[in-house]
Amino acid sequence: MFHIILHQPEIPQNTGSIGRLCVNNGVKLHLIHPLGFDTSDYYLRRAGLDYWEKLDPTHYADWNDFLARNPAKRLWFFTTKGARRHTQVPWAYGDGLVFGQETVGLPEDLLAAHKDSLLRIPMLGDHHRSLNLAQAAAIGLYEALRQTEGW
Repeated sequence: MFHIILHQPEIPQNTGSIGRLCVNNGVKLHLIHPLGFDTSDYYLRRAGLDYWEKLDPTHYADWNDFLARNPAKRLWFFTTKGARRHTQVPWAYGDGLVFGQETVGLPEDLLAAHKDSLLRIPMLGDHHRSLNLAQAAAIGLYEALRQTEGW
């Protein structure tokens, strides 16, 4: 099983879409608070459709709470500041894909503490913003599945 970890997500529709992605691929979703929405939010449930009830995400008060309760996972941090592409690491079952807030990404102190685990999804052209959070989660997860499932 893979794990998608959302660090303080802000937009309920993105989290709902990622929840649907998780259910369809046997992936565990972890939500690190504070969230920018209530999990009973209409938009969250609408984006997740009827999948949300099957998801059972785990909630954490903050990053330290997540680390204390998940000490053995190998974590990969998705950021435009990563030197390695998401396709250049050997994915393994149990790996965690960590994504930051839609507006600012992952906190600088978190990136600094995990310099060797920063990944980026390449983009062509002159871009001013990164990919949508739900798109990035799908791209990262499907590369992990491609490598481990032999697709």
